[in-house]
Amino acid sequence: MPAIPAMPAASTTPRYATLEQRSAPPWDPPSWEDVVNEHSARVYRLAYRLTGNSYDAEDLTHDVFLRVFRSLNSYQPGTFEGWLHRITTNLFLDRMRRKQRIRFDALSDEAAARLPSRIPSPEQSYADSHFDDDVQRALDALAPDYRAAVVLCDIEGLSYEEIAATLGVKLGTVRSRIHRGRSQLRDALAHRAPTSQRSRATRMPGLVMPRAMPSC
Repeated sequence: MPAIPAMPAASTTPRYATLEQRSAPPWDPPSWEDVVNEHSARVYRLAYRLTGNSYDAEDLTHDVFLRVFRSLNSYQPGTFEGWLHRITTNLFLDRMRRKQRIRFDALSDEAAARLPSRIPSPEQSYADSHFDDDVQRALDALAPDYRAAVVLCDIEGLSYEEIAATLGVKLGTVRSRIHRGRSQLRDALAHRAPTSQRSRATRMPGLVMPRAMPSC
């Protein structure tokens, strides 16, 4: 009787893994300095749009890179920009809820000295982050949860699903926050539309608020 062929060994590669996943080399985490150099401008821009002023944006940016400094070795490979979005937004919301600064005691003097001092230059900060005064006031007037959702969606360009993952909330919560935030912004900025067009969507640099939410 012929021998029965042995069953092939189970593959450790996921059945539906992409070609990139099958052939990707082991992940080599970047250095903290590389992260600061590559991502500081993006983090500062988001921090500015959330806080509305350069002082708090710089302070929040330092807090973000402190968190990165502490967590980089334990980071699980994924969307690095999404990880930074999540850290920045959650630290902002924590600040707004607690109304107190995060201490830097655990950061060594050497590491602190390598933190960017003014991120980025004043000219770049203005070009990347500045809104007209009335627009910034309207954003600042939103509840922090609404502001974070609107900024991530309408300025940073994240999908509702990405925002839900970033904020750790349900998709329906994201939709509700964006809808309410846009509605409040539309009311606050109604003066920007011509008298005959007040009922139309209010537009401003980098931020569009339609009367109805897009379907997802």
